[in-house]
Amino acid sequence: MNYNEALNYIHGTYKFGSKLGLDNIRYLLYLLDNPHKDLKMIHIAGTNGKGSTSSFINSILIEEGYNVGLFTSPYLEEFTERIKINGENIPKEDLGKVTGRVKEKVEIMLEEGKNHPTEFEIVTAIAFEYFKLRNVDFVVLEVGLGGRLDSTNVIENPLVSVITPIELDHTEYLGDTIDKIAFEKAGIIKKNSYVVSHPQYKEAENVIAKICNEKGSRLFIAPINSVNINRYDEFGISFDANILENKYKDLSIKLLGTHQVNNATVALTVIEVLRNYQSIEISDDAIITGLQKTNWPGRLEILTRNPTLLIDGAHNLHGAKALSKTIKEIFDYDRLIGVVGILGDKDVDGILSEVIPLCDKVIATRPNSPRALSLDELVNKIESFNKEVIGFEKIEDAVNYSLDKANENDLVLYCGSLYMIGEVRTLLKKMVAN
Repeated sequence: MNYNEALNYIHGTYKFGSKLGLDNIRYLLYLLDNPHKDLKMIHIAGTNGKGSTSSFINSILIEEGYNVGLFTSPYLEEFTERIKINGENIPKEDLGKVTGRVKEKVEIMLEEGKNHPTEFEIVTAIAFEYFKLRNVDFVVLEVGLGGRLDSTNVIENPLVSVITPIELDHTEYLGDTIDKIAFEKAGIIKKNSYVVSHPQYKEAENVIAKICNEKGSRLFIAPINSVNINRYDEFGISFDANILENKYKDLSIKLLGTHQVNNATVALTVIEVLRNYQSIEISDDAIITGLQKTNWPGRLEILTRNPTLLIDGAHNLHGAKALSKTIKEIFDYDRLIGVVGILGDKDVDGILSEVIPLCDKVIATRPNSPRALSLDELVNKIESFNKEVIGFEKIEDAVNYSLDKANENDLVLYCGSLYMIGEVRTLLKKMVAN
């Protein structure tokens, strides 16, 4: 199977929907000789910050010299971004080969009368099989949706289970209250294990602590209150932090926003647990350099300056608040031109309430997804803020218009959906290159 055949096969399974549960993935992995059972995993759930936290941990382990697999979702520009080893996307040829092997096992399942695995189950199986074939030392494994019934939760003995900030999102699947969502996220906690959590709302913290207690697992709350920020501008942040009795001085990250310092503090807590309780060798130098090198595209990412082009994948209220806060804190500009596209099943009003008041001019567009909010509806909602708005059905037209209208000292912000900013990122990189 070649790369295009693999992609067609994987995306062709989208029609089988999203079935929460582990029976399908367990059987598929059984037919693949259980590749996941030979992998050392750091498992990460949460509503926001999963990708950034995963990237910090991944970068530190790579810097120490380990062979590290990273599994994340969704992707921005290319499908192969979802499965990486040492920062490199899975080669297209390898994706084709591994997908072909997984497809053979899916066909055996169907012959035996089993359910067809979902797209995410198939991608999870591909990742585990690839990481096993490449004999990685560790896998940093991001949950797809929820935790308890997510296909990644087939793993049995993670080195650490990690829970990033929990907010109301995907309520149709995970529940309509913080404690219900926390129960789903905390479903990744295993017996007699180590758990690191970002500080949570009290309801969520109570759920996590109760499950840890029931399972005899040790809980570490990342000490974000111990952090002292030394420098904070549009080029990055430096900070001090005290993590499990280790005093870190003048650490620096390139990722923008004080929330990224919190994500880095969660990652540092995970690293300290690995060092102190799992006897994994990780030097201070690897931590310092790994944090500095961490890159996570599409999250408050500056692509060019003069004008400043900023893309951000904030797709829920919590993310939009972090975006708004960061813009107010560190950016200087004459005008802010906002280019916005949002999925209809998100908190559209909440996201707009954070972003639109900052804008001097607004351009509406439509993410390339069947779940996208219609352009007319988005324009109407933006107009309710008494802002000048123009709509473009095609993202490329919205990008071209934004660049045409931007002056050297303006800030152009592209936000609202990862589905949109992935396409924006590809377009802008081409335009800048030319």
